[in-house]
Amino acid sequence: MRRHLSWLTVLMTVALVVGACASPGATTAPSGDASAAPPAPASVAPSEGAASAPPVADCAGSGTQGGADLQIPDVEEGKFNVAMVLIGPHDDGGWSQAHYEGLQYVCENVADSHVAYIELVPEGADSEQVFRSLARKGFDFIIGTSFGYMDPMATVAEEFPDATFLHLTGFKSNGKNFGNFFGAMEDFKYLAGMLAGSRAKADGNPKIGYMATFPIPEEIRLGNAIMRGVKQTCPECTMDIRFINTWHDPVKERDGAASLFDAGAQVVFTGADTPAVADVATEKGKWGVTYDHPVSCHVDACLTAPYWIWGPEYARIAESVKAATYTAGYEYFDADSKAMGLFGFMDGETPQPGAADLPAADLQKIRDTLAKVLAGEFGRFDVFAGPIVDNTGKELLPAGQKLQQSDLDQFPPGAPGAECSVCMYWWNEGITVELPPLS
Repeated sequence: MRRHLSWLTVLMTVALVVGACASPGATTAPSGDASAAPPAPASVAPSEGAASAPPVADCAGSGTQGGADLQIPDVEEGKFNVAMVLIGPHDDGGWSQAHYEGLQYVCENVADSHVAYIELVPEGADSEQVFRSLARKGFDFIIGTSFGYMDPMATVAEEFPDATFLHLTGFKSNGKNFGNFFGAMEDFKYLAGMLAGSRAKADGNPKIGYMATFPIPEEIRLGNAIMRGVKQTCPECTMDIRFINTWHDPVKERDGAASLFDAGAQVVFTGADTPAVADVATEKGKWGVTYDHPVSCHVDACLTAPYWIWGPEYARIAESVKAATYTAGYEYFDADSKAMGLFGFMDGETPQPGAADLPAADLQKIRDTLAKVLAGEFGRFDVFAGPIVDNTGKELLPAGQKLQQSDLDQFPPGAPGAECSVCMYWWNEGITVELPPLS
């Protein structure tokens, strides 16, 4: 999910944590407010084909602070060594924490594995040095979790053909040892949009807000998915959008959320990592939709949170890397993977107060759509099925047709050999802002 190559102008502090799957013992929870985290949905189970869990291992690890003097962790001889590079702090209650917990899942479920992670790594040249250093150390499997890591990782992968590199949220691959991997979060943003539309209509204020991060295809895609979901329960609703140009900045996120609420929005979505939209919604007497991790939806003013469940997918890929059967390519999974959820609506979860009292017909429509999503009967190409009309009134796609993967991923004209036709450079009808300029 993470997109920009030059969003930091100052080198951020880099923190290093190493975890080893060693002697059996009690599992240690990741740092952060573990007590506030809701239980994992019952649907979160290892993917078919993943190895059965070995004895519970101590995967907590220890941490050191770094920066220019960052010490890259050592591998453990005889182990399957996995390293992850994070754009934010591992306990952010959002994007990075969800990935961190996926790494811990690998440690606990892939036999003889040793894991390490480095957090707060800027995109661009700084990340390239981190990837190169991890490869030199001898890590077998290296995971990068932000879009701006794509080109640096591609460069390093060519230098170290014996290591396997997996990049999250991008689209490039070398077909050998560098692959890309992401999931159709648009399915769950669409569902959350249905919920938000119902809430806004019930409150008599048909205005939605979306606090996006960077003006990139992913954020435009997710914004359009939200709006298309909103229209299912509130045809008269409109949506305002603000770009804050950061993935993780609590101050900017609070300011951006407040700006949207003050402009009239009844429900505000976030594309960033902190629960700021829900916290500000509490102060404004309105509603927020958080993102990435269930723990982000920790106040009553949070309607829901589309969230990630990375562990089983990471374990599945790690097992194939370990067995030397991994095929580096482009993998984009849909919701039937069980790698995503909608907080309050998954097995074992209770709807938030702002969702529970909505019209029964709307709630049933949301639950029925969720059931189809989880069963693989409704996916990303259904979210973006025609007719699609943009916010200028132009029909982009007629009824009976669906967008292609290249359309979802890219600005025009798309990558050579993977050109798009209805590229992700449009706003759905109902969105009240102009498109950001193409850089």
